[in-house]
Amino acid sequence: MTVAANPAAPASNFIRNAVDEDNRAGKWEGRVETRFPPEPNGYLHYGHAKSICLNFGLAESYGGVCHLRFDDTNPAKEDREYVDAIVDAVRWLGFDWREHLYFASDYFDIMYACAESLIKAGKAYVDSQSADDMRANRGTLTEPGIDSPCRERGIDENLDLFRRMKAGEFADGAHVLRAKIDMASPNINLRDPAVYRIRRASHHRTGDKWCIYPMYTFAHPIEDAIENITHSICTLEFEDQRPFYEWLLDALADAGHFPRPLPRQIEFARLNLTYTVLSKRKLVQLVDGGYVAGWNDPRLPTLSGARRRGFTPEGFRLFAERIGVAKADSWIDMSVLEECMRERLNEIAPRRIAVLDPLKLVLTNYPEGQGEPCLAPNHPLKPELGKRDIPFGRELWIEREDFMETPVKGFHRLYPGNTVRLRYGYVIRCTGCEKDTDGRVTTVFAEYFPDSRSGTPGADNYKTKGNLHWVCAANAYTAEVRLYDRLFAHPYPGQRREGDPESAVRDFLDDLNPGSIRIVQARLEPALRAAHPEDRFQFERHGYFIVDRYDSAEGAPVFNRSIPLKDSWTKDRKTRG
Repeated sequence: MTVAANPAAPASNFIRNAVDEDNRAGKWEGRVETRFPPEPNGYLHYGHAKSICLNFGLAESYGGVCHLRFDDTNPAKEDREYVDAIVDAVRWLGFDWREHLYFASDYFDIMYACAESLIKAGKAYVDSQSADDMRANRGTLTEPGIDSPCRERGIDENLDLFRRMKAGEFADGAHVLRAKIDMASPNINLRDPAVYRIRRASHHRTGDKWCIYPMYTFAHPIEDAIENITHSICTLEFEDQRPFYEWLLDALADAGHFPRPLPRQIEFARLNLTYTVLSKRKLVQLVDGGYVAGWNDPRLPTLSGARRRGFTPEGFRLFAERIGVAKADSWIDMSVLEECMRERLNEIAPRRIAVLDPLKLVLTNYPEGQGEPCLAPNHPLKPELGKRDIPFGRELWIEREDFMETPVKGFHRLYPGNTVRLRYGYVIRCTGCEKDTDGRVTTVFAEYFPDSRSGTPGADNYKTKGNLHWVCAANAYTAEVRLYDRLFAHPYPGQRREGDPESAVRDFLDDLNPGSIRIVQARLEPALRAAHPEDRFQFERHGYFIVDRYDSAEGAPVFNRSIPLKDSWTKDRKTRG
């Protein structure tokens, strides 16, 4: 199922209903405390934005607080670079965790004590089987698992082995600590899951202090309990893990580690967005394979890429509100996100003029060496922002697509004999063109009507169907403009094509859009030369643009297209993919 844009559609409220139910019961005396717990092994993507808005927004609406916590339990894949990028992204989205910034590694000593407590209670044991044997003995969805030959080890032996694991006496993989639950459970996640493994890897915060590390599914509920989280909001893939989450916290509460009531886990559907991939593995493949120019490439669905592209925090928050939260997976059409961004950008972006595919226009009866300013509003919906001067002269740049020597039916722009208005300027009549030896038009010629200038008496006497934007050739600023489009040409990259039995083996990389970036040397109105990194504009007729925060220099901004003025993708979908 694909969800189309519908601003009036109410957001699902089943999570809020659960919170209200707990509050009515006085479970935490009305306190609401959530957390956003990313692993620092990559950059945040659009799906994380949904989770961030949900967790922070939920806590905020109940007068509570949301923690930012890094689940840094796998040192082999984690790095400080990712920590910094995640902090920057959450802050950019406009959320504040106040003093509640935490790391799983802050709690390694407590987690180790919890593990020993499980051993002493007969609820955990050290398993010395190989990884292959443990996998083979785990069972299937229809067949129970087989007890490990190590399962009946005594408490003293298990404590001794676990402490020796911590002391570094064994090689990686020689032993693991497993919870002792039920190898016949219909839920495979309860078949004695591993909770600690040996891994000799230097940690970005604790260095070489530890050579054993907790598994994520063991660490996460303990972190929630330590931080007094009330509602642990997770995506649906953790639904099957909830029984272990509850089993573990119950066991540790029974042992006196944590008070009741314990945190409550609630699952919601993760974001599935057309024309993109949100799998961390696939994003790594795109970056490492050179299909994009790094984690902040504006085509990549990372928040750092979105910021560079010119998407706004407010647009993401509107998107999260509009799509709501659901209990079942569904697909959200990319146009919903794009429309949210377009709505916000329309409000905040001042208007400017840019010619992306320039063609010279010469007004043959305009005096040589003469120029004058034309007035244009900075924002048509905000008259309080005033107007600006745009230089006008004999030679101008217009869009190449605005001229046809032999016009097709319905073409109302510039062609020999036709009359059009230059936006904010004069009415002109085309008199001809000049071509190079290959037959390509190099210059268009026209005459202007001196009494037709916009805003002057008599200008309304001229009736035209065409209205063209332009910049003065003598004053134009030439700049690099990057025209970004969707990264994939198919709505479901790598997935089966209807009616094509061979499509099941299709690689998602085969669906990359070859036109996802086009770089042009555009002619811009001169005021844009002074634009600063991350300044946003609407280029009239072309869409919304932002000054690139990395590649721009003072007096030499580079512009990235955020999004066109309207969804141009649907009508071109067949020709693009």
